[in-house]
Amino acid sequence: MKGINKKNQSKKNSHNVNYKGYAGDGLDFAVVQVPGVLPRVVEIPEKYAAKKPGIKKTIILLEEIIEKNLDNLFLNYNIISAHPFRIMRNAEFELDEEDAADLLEEIKKQLKKRQWGEAIRLEAEEGMDKRLLKILKDELDIDNEDLFKINGPLDLTVLMKVYALCGFEKYKLEAFTPRANPRFENDDNIFENIKKGDVLLSHPYQSFEPVIDFVKEAAKDPKVLAIKQTLYRVSGNSPIIAALAKAADNGKQVTVLVELKARFDEENNILWAKKLEQAGCHVIYGLVGLKTHSKITLVLRKEDEGIMRYVHLGTGNYNDTTAKIYTDLGMFTCRSDYGEDANAVFNMLSGYSEPLSWNKLIVAPLWMKDKFLHKIKLAESVARKGNNACIIAKMNSLSDRDIIKALYAASCAGVRIELIVRGICCLRAGIEGLSSNIRVHSIVGNFLEHARIFYFNLDTEEEYYLGSADWMTRNLEKRIEIVFPVVDEELKLKLKHYLKTELEDNVKAYIYMPDGSYEKQDLRGKVRVNSQQIFINESIEEEIRVKKHRDGMKDERMFTPLEGGA
Repeated sequence: MKGINKKNQSKKNSHNVNYKGYAGDGLDFAVVQVPGVLPRVVEIPEKYAAKKPGIKKTIILLEEIIEKNLDNLFLNYNIISAHPFRIMRNAEFELDEEDAADLLEEIKKQLKKRQWGEAIRLEAEEGMDKRLLKILKDELDIDNEDLFKINGPLDLTVLMKVYALCGFEKYKLEAFTPRANPRFENDDNIFENIKKGDVLLSHPYQSFEPVIDFVKEAAKDPKVLAIKQTLYRVSGNSPIIAALAKAADNGKQVTVLVELKARFDEENNILWAKKLEQAGCHVIYGLVGLKTHSKITLVLRKEDEGIMRYVHLGTGNYNDTTAKIYTDLGMFTCRSDYGEDANAVFNMLSGYSEPLSWNKLIVAPLWMKDKFLHKIKLAESVARKGNNACIIAKMNSLSDRDIIKALYAASCAGVRIELIVRGICCLRAGIEGLSSNIRVHSIVGNFLEHARIFYFNLDTEEEYYLGSADWMTRNLEKRIEIVFPVVDEELKLKLKHYLKTELEDNVKAYIYMPDGSYEKQDLRGKVRVNSQQIFINESIEEEIRVKKHRDGMKDERMFTPLEGGA
């Protein structure tokens, strides 16, 4: 047990307990991996727990149990000290797609190497024995800047396990059930409803079921000829996968792009790809060197007027599980120009050449970045002429240098810029002479903000776009992404309300300060605005209104008894 064997010590992101002790004359060191198959939070039975006023439950972490029982593992040793630590490893892997004979098998091979990837971060319990710490740093080749001494439990995702314990229901927020989209609350099939006009879906406030039903109904509809879809991350028991397999079994032409390189979902996606292939689907893996991150589904249906193309486009994954906790937007349409572009996207992803021109869809890495830079430059030009110009952009992260430089120039020209960025933001806001007209909001609420919305007001012209791409170099230059305009006036009003409500949020929103810090707003004398709660309330109210209308309760009638009644 002397020293640490690099190959056998601790896998990717694993918890471990190391110890030092004497056996005879020698000083030995060892590592015990905390079993991932056992619950990390252990509830101590009431009869064994210390009786303290107001304490309802007593818990202990698995690593603490191991630490207290090391003498049962290492007999005849005098244990001097023991401390938990956690290693984070680089999850990237090298993949030569051009030379790979079988991409799927090559990725499986690389995944096996991931658990022993380069150590990039070491978390150690504060107060760890210096000699133990030195051994870990030397063996893992970790510098002090990548060493984090933690005063408390390592990996605070364990708090989710604590939250799940029974007995604290009154302290928990009531679970929200997504509401039905009113467009689909009738007896018409989904295609007839889409033909009535474009439909905007707002998740998780509205149910993800219409997206699932879109594929399910297409799978069994005798008029449907083909279904084409991109899949990046799907749930563990995906109803969409089942529907696609059923469609192939029913004789439909089914083309599915499964992104095998979706980080940490590679193994799941390999399994889904095999299942779909076995069902008779045509499974493709996209273009060499590019991840396909776009969210698009195309259904071709033979109707009296010819072949109709029905399209779903979205900002989030086709994942019915995350759709309940991520805020995302999607749109159904059967407009011919969107359908033609959707068909061109799948032709391109299947290896055919891209079209000479596009009608509506903005595709990365082809020209999306140029389009955004052009729009920002246009806003700058409008402002320099003394006219009103405004840009509102909501995304997960903002880090592309060219976009940031363009936003700085637009700000200096007088363009009002409001950014809603949940995560990484490399732009500095509110700096005089550089970004004084830029304000950055970050909303961190009960749902994870995931939608991407882009709004450009160029004097009198207003444009709204939705899509899968953040303003990051990797999204704009190294991935297949789709951003699309929203042209329906009713849907534009909904997006306007969505953005306005989020910009007014003063409960869950933080403001990015010029020094790079985030601050909550001063609520004194202000009405509290929680955007997520407002959207929840609106979805419930809308469902009630639709139900009343459907049940004939909208116009209540007075009951007048007959004259001469008994």
